[in-house]
Amino acid sequence: MWKQLGALTLLAGGLALLPGPARAGEISCKMTFSLSGWSVFYKTAKGSGTVHCSNGQTMHVKLRAKGGGLTFGKTRIDNGIGKFTGVYDIHEVLGHYANAEAHAGAVKSAGAQALTKGNVGLALSGKGEGWNLGVAFGAFIIEK
Repeated sequence: MWKQLGALTLLAGGLALLPGPARAGEISCKMTFSLSGWSVFYKTAKGSGTVHCSNGQTMHVKLRAKGGGLTFGKTRIDNGIGKFTGVYDIHEVLGHYANAEAHAGAVKSAGAQALTKGNVGLALSGKGEGWNLGVAFGAFIIEK
């Protein structure tokens, strides 16, 4: 009986030493996008993009920006770039990101923004055309 109990203890101890399920590491994801919109106190924009991740995942996405503030203008961004941080699966890039911005531009302009959604961060940059002036608060939304 003591032999059997000793064998079971060794077996249980051996099982405890086995590695648990592996958790995938953080991946690098980048988005190329185009976005256009307007603002007169209320700001709205729509566009589309493609997210590519270092693990080979790719997803086409729809983009929306909305918010309000003291803002006026009309803008268009082509060939914009977004870089994500804190991502473990491509589907984590979907959702509502909080943003606040101050902007001013005429004809050709460039801009950059840092947005957050929980642990996921998104840095946007791009060049575009249009005119705008103001301060706005709102959401940047990425949908499938």
